[in-house]
Amino acid sequence: MIPADSDGGLLAPGWTGSPAASATSDTAFLRALLDAEAALTRAQASLGLAPAEAARAVTEAAADAGRFDVGSLVERARAGGNPVIPLVADLTKAVGKEYGPYVHRGATSQDIMDTAMMLVAVRALGTALTDLARTERALARLATEHRDTAMPGRTLTQHAVPTTFGLKAAGWRSLVLDARDRLTAVRDGLPAQLAGAAGTLAAFTAFGASDPRELTAAYARELNLADPLLPWHTLRTPVADLAGALAFTAGALGKIAADVLVLARTEIAEVAEGSGGGSSAMPHKANPVRSTLIAAAARRAPQLAATLYGSLAAEDERPAGAWHAEWEPLRDLLRLAGGAARDAAELAEGLKVHADTMRRHLDLTHGLIVSERLAVELAPVLGRARAKELLTETAKRTYSEGRSLAALLAEEPELKDVDLGEPTDPARYTGSAGALTDRALERR
Repeated sequence: MIPADSDGGLLAPGWTGSPAASATSDTAFLRALLDAEAALTRAQASLGLAPAEAARAVTEAAADAGRFDVGSLVERARAGGNPVIPLVADLTKAVGKEYGPYVHRGATSQDIMDTAMMLVAVRALGTALTDLARTERALARLATEHRDTAMPGRTLTQHAVPTTFGLKAAGWRSLVLDARDRLTAVRDGLPAQLAGAAGTLAAFTAFGASDPRELTAAYARELNLADPLLPWHTLRTPVADLAGALAFTAGALGKIAADVLVLARTEIAEVAEGSGGGSSAMPHKANPVRSTLIAAAARRAPQLAATLYGSLAAEDERPAGAWHAEWEPLRDLLRLAGGAARDAAELAEGLKVHADTMRRHLDLTHGLIVSERLAVELAPVLGRARAKELLTETAKRTYSEGRSLAALLAEEPELKDVDLGEPTDPARYTGSAGALTDRALERR
């Protein structure tokens, strides 16, 4: 017998213990499958296509997921290629002889499996959105607190010009809000699936429905899912949209993690995670574990999304293998994005910002970090060509002589009447970083 907890997450610390893990467990999927079956009978009863007693009987039997053996369903699913077939047999038996025939009436396995996937996705996305809200609030606080905290801006790994940590945190928050908006839009549009064997709703007509589309709408209402315009057995837009939104979310959070991993390096140490993880070999280490796990999720997500996009090319009215290929990568994506959202909230809420270290690092290039500004300031005084020549010569001397750019320029006779105080102060050359931060924080 395959154990029911075979997806326990031993190798997945990024999502283990997260709300997304619970929302996507085997038990959660079983719950969604049962909800889909019960809703079908209720929808039929609401239109007079099944007795109200049948709806009550199926709903009551499906209410207790614990009465169904997940391990047994796993093993028996191999015979038909999906877990719906053995579940229908068990649910029919649980309902009893009188109303058992109303279980799954007119539906095909993919109807129930697709609908259950949408239910699981809606529930898992709700938990992820809660954690994204926590992340957004924490990043807003950081951006506000460090609106004017100057730090080196880095391009192609090197110091470029100064920026502020507030602007960096505001940028992270903007990505989180982008992810929130995409996940919310996708979640609110996820549809039920009810189409019968080949997507024509023919069986429901045979069972007495004068307008089977009314049944589809009633089914969607029972589940609080969207009513699809068409059956989507082979029109996999909902799954593709999910794939894109989830992969984007993982990548957006991965950007935050990538920055923290760089800035938390021992030799940089401009930020630190609130509670780093330990090492099995080196007692002194406090590893940036939250960022590490988010980064791992961001690396896996695109490939999982690619599998789901690949299932768009599905043949016939119901394909062999295409929809079957979606179940595991979609669950993995929901878990990765949900786990990353959980870790991002913890990361943002506990992040330590070392403003003094950032300020010291602005001087690592002996003042060259403001050479762009000095080129602009000195051009009207010396002429553009001479200003460039002087700065190029002086830049070389800052390293060979170990002196600051400001000190060397102060000795130049050509500049004896020029006040170089503000132009050589890196903290005074952050451009519109403060205004940009304020603008970003206006977004809700």
